Amino acid sequence: QVQLVESGGGLVQAGGSLRLSCAASGTTLRLFTIGWYRQAPGKQRELVAYISRDGSTNYTDSVKGRFTISRDNARNTVYLQMNSLKPEDTAVYYCNKVFYAYNWGQGTQVTVSS
Repeated sequence: QVQLVESGGGLVQAGGSLRLSCAASGTTLRLFTIGWYRQAPGKQRELVAYISRDGSTNYTDSVKGRFTISRDNARNTVYLQMNSLKPEDTAVYYCNKVFYAYNWGQGTQVTVSS
């Protein structure tokens, strides 16, 4: 059974940093395009960054230059380093396959205070 567990969220002041982790069991993340998504209250879930099988990365415009997605194949974990955080980054963050998603995990709450 596939399980994705997100962690690393928290409360941070604007301008601060957090590193999110996505640990997987029952699957091998390096074999898929894995994305970090976020959902703010009252808004739809959006894809903010993804890493492809070949390691190439892509970001939505609002986080370019501030967020970095990476993958540790040995740990079967995908990370999202978030720097220069803004209040508008406040959301629950999730990871999942970009294509043919697994069941969604619990996510991790990121709250950025102004």
